Amino acid sequence: MHVTGTAPQPAPAPSEDLTVGVGDPHDTTSGPDAPGTTSKHARGFGLPVATALVMGNIIGGGIFTLPASIAPYGTVSLVAFGVLTVAAIALALVFGRLAARDPRTGGPYVYAREAFGDFAGFLTAWSYWITGWVSNAALAVAAVGYLDVLVPVGGHHWSACLAALTLLWLPAVANFAGTRYVGAVQLVSTVLKFVPLLLVAVGGLFFFDPSRLGPFNSSGHGPVGAVSASAALLLFSYLGVESAAVSAGEVRDARRNVGRASVIGTTGAALVYLLGTLSVFGTVPHDRLVHSTAPFSDAVNAMFGGGWGGTAVALAAVISMTGCLNGWTLLSAQTPYAAAQDGLFPATFARRRRGVPTFGVAVTVVLSSLLTAYNYLSGSAKVFEVLVLVTTFTATVPYLLATAAQLFHLISGGGASVNRARLVRDAVVTAVAAGFSLWLMAGAGYAAVYQGTLFLFAGVLVYAVMAARRRRRHG
Repeated sequence: MHVTGTAPQPAPAPSEDLTVGVGDPHDTTSGPDAPGTTSKHARGFGLPVATALVMGNIIGGGIFTLPASIAPYGTVSLVAFGVLTVAAIALALVFGRLAARDPRTGGPYVYAREAFGDFAGFLTAWSYWITGWVSNAALAVAAVGYLDVLVPVGGHHWSACLAALTLLWLPAVANFAGTRYVGAVQLVSTVLKFVPLLLVAVGGLFFFDPSRLGPFNSSGHGPVGAVSASAALLLFSYLGVESAAVSAGEVRDARRNVGRASVIGTTGAALVYLLGTLSVFGTVPHDRLVHSTAPFSDAVNAMFGGGWGGTAVALAAVISMTGCLNGWTLLSAQTPYAAAQDGLFPATFARRRRGVPTFGVAVTVVLSSLLTAYNYLSGSAKVFEVLVLVTTFTATVPYLLATAAQLFHLISGGGASVNRARLVRDAVVTAVAAGFSLWLMAGAGYAAVYQGTLFLFAGVLVYAVMAARRRRRHG
């Protein structure tokens, strides 16, 4: 449905499939999974799995350290949480509107290309792809820290590196097995990780003691400055709201379910974040929380006593990050797949088997593995941290271009037949989403924006080569 109700819906490109495993000319599977048949391994996502994909990708490992990170600012950081939640839901609504208009795999890439042409589409795909494989490497390294609590693997660079590589490749194997297994892993891991998180988020309220909250504003800034400063740390907690839109081609009844999954998933993740942080604030004394390295573990120990909380939280963190890697591995391959179908990425990225872009998954996991190995074997932690910050910038480029595409459709729709109330509502939501995207970009910091821009311009050279090849072919 067009967002303004005036323009006709674009027909899907001939090469695009809107149902996983049905008539996909790029699917190289033979036998029962051949094109034109419905593969038992390539099953479309329903609303529950699509919602789990959104929530699982938003809630990674950061939640387990988040309360300690924002504790120095005081409880004013909870105000920042509220502001950011409204902005993130606005972005989710924009993705829902765009997916209803064009429910193809690729999400922001599809929206930017349709509105602004090949170059904008390529920049979206390129920046999102960089975000995916670098973030996966970061997530695997972070997961090793929690895994070390359960199994001692961090004592040597080689054992830690091997553990991180294992955590990268296990979700990749699930992806190679087909979207049916990706969805199953995502749903199970999301449910399992929410058990301990909800234990703290809900159970902690029964042990809540206001005297442990500490000051409202301990940042040294005014209220507005304190909200902005704490928001800079919280901004990145909402990356992943686009997850259902990126995999829209694999979502059943995508025009309806992508928007619902995006909003429900974002709202659910926000509630877990907010309740979890509030419970930790109210169970762990502020002066101790500021210096905590495992705030959820400290909260569980404060609630029930004993030292088993650290083990439980470590297990939850590993499950959470593995599920997050599972979802991001698929998303990292989906956007290049959509771009390859349009000739903007090498054609090999358009190969699919059992509903999954297998070449894209393979390249993503190999690049993530190389970066992970480099991090461990060279000891260059600072270089790695810089690259992670760069991905924060590159992740917001697709957000901004998607909201710009929505703005383009709202303004170009025009005409007497426009529902004015709906137009105003969509315009306000889009403006909030655009502001959120710019805020995310600014929050990455000057160095990350500078270096992220270099990454983008490196992509311009790749685009030049691909554009030249297309022109030569069509001659």
